[in-house]
Amino acid sequence: MEFLAISATASSSSPHFVISGFFKSSNCAFMSATRRVLPCKHLPVKNELCSPLMCIRVDACYNPRYGRDSDGACEWNVLLQQKWRLNKSFSSQYGLFSVRYRCISEFRKYAGCLRESMNCSEIRQNVSVVFVQLVVGVLLVMSLSVAVTKSPTWALSEENLLFLEAWRTIDRAYVDKSFNGQSWFRYRENALRNEPMNTREETYAAIKKMLATLDDPFTRFLEPEKFKSLQSGTQGALTGVGLSIGYPTKFDGSPAGLVVISAAPEGPANRAGILSGDIILAIDDTSTETMGIYDAAERLQGPEGSSVKLTIQSGPEIKHLALIREKIQLNPVKSRLCKVPSLGEDSPQIGYIKLTSFNQNASGAVKEAIDTLRSNNVNAFVLDLRDNSGGLFPEGIEIAKIWLDKGVIVYICDSRGVRDIYDTDGSSAIAPSEPLAVLVNKGTASAGEILAGALKDNKRAVLFGEPTYGKGKIQSVFKLSDGSGLAVTVARYETPAHTDIDKVGVVPDHPLPKLFPKDDEGFCSCLQDPASACYVNRVQLFSQ
Repeated sequence: MEFLAISATASSSSPHFVISGFFKSSNCAFMSATRRVLPCKHLPVKNELCSPLMCIRVDACYNPRYGRDSDGACEWNVLLQQKWRLNKSFSSQYGLFSVRYRCISEFRKYAGCLRESMNCSEIRQNVSVVFVQLVVGVLLVMSLSVAVTKSPTWALSEENLLFLEAWRTIDRAYVDKSFNGQSWFRYRENALRNEPMNTREETYAAIKKMLATLDDPFTRFLEPEKFKSLQSGTQGALTGVGLSIGYPTKFDGSPAGLVVISAAPEGPANRAGILSGDIILAIDDTSTETMGIYDAAERLQGPEGSSVKLTIQSGPEIKHLALIREKIQLNPVKSRLCKVPSLGEDSPQIGYIKLTSFNQNASGAVKEAIDTLRSNNVNAFVLDLRDNSGGLFPEGIEIAKIWLDKGVIVYICDSRGVRDIYDTDGSSAIAPSEPLAVLVNKGTASAGEILAGALKDNKRAVLFGEPTYGKGKIQSVFKLSDGSGLAVTVARYETPAHTDIDKVGVVPDHPLPKLFPKDDEGFCSCLQDPASACYVNRVQLFSQ
């Protein structure tokens, strides 16, 4: 039996169509010396078939119904298929063929004249089989991939799920989407694989270890009791010594420890003489050098009537104090009417409002104080934010709306820039026009700084005092399913003038006299007695 090897190819620069195989000899005359490759335009197909999405294969010397080439020596078959690449061996009654289709973006296909033809239906049948095999294979791989992806989830324990809940909270809410320059997803996978989470204590330890990688002292995990204590502090009452504490914002050689932001008026710490800016060196003989603020807050709180020992540095002086814990009622607002001496019959009357915290009662209490003072015919206001360490961000926004008829209150920013704007159209304003002075000091922090910055930059108030604390980041508190929680830094903020006050503070327009008192009665006396060392006249107080 005689066999003939044949190969028909396009040029090497455009390898569009390749057929190779062994064929039996036949009665069909084979034009080995004169065979030609035919471009698409020479093939007997309609123009619309010459599409860049199709491939062509030409059989020769078999069926006259498909036409002949120009010298009448051969006939051809045309097979059009979707654009793809296929390697497959086919068996037929004419012998073993190896057919390879290579499809390209243009429909420039060439074919040689072959000794034997292969039925188009036979190729279609085999191509269909291969296509089905490919589809089944792809579906099988996809199924296996889904199974592999889901299998760890099926094995997650209750402790793993709590860890994932904390991880997901940080993933969605944290301000820095680089997560301190690490792959947050990879950290999750490594922690689930390597961190022990067999007990709740081990899970809490894993969550704390995860948060520590962010290097953010304000993003912290709160066990259920700490979370409950934090919530009670924003709702108006807690049991402790009445201190608001924070991390030092200036590293000027001061001793390591926690800084006192403010002491609650008439609380145990205030009565003991603890001042804003004092450093807490130890709590119950435990150094605060590496202590977190939440750990310190827990140590300062405790049963009513119990004692806590503090080591305080106030300037060069070291104090050792024993304070008795009390129920601290955080009534956020105190107000007073101050009459200023005048030569005329109608003495100017100034409404003094002391705002000590931004708890959930703050904005309502400020509105009530304004209404009460207005009923006594005040014609100017003083808002005292000294030693106000902040609190609930929304309350700060609502209090700003009380004083502003329009304008931006604060820009909320993340690592990519401004992502939100809080402003007001004046619909919530109840005191947008009376002269207003705002008093601030280094104990004014967080929401207090947002309020002070908004009133200053919108030219609504004149600020007196000293630069504020400089906490330009915002935390939100998230409750986890087991009653624990996360305090998460969700954004930084800029004042309406796009000032980033983090670690800098809001700078006031004018200083206050050094001995200017912090209580409402002392404030009024400084306006009434020109001979007082703290005297500030009305014109100075409200001049821009």
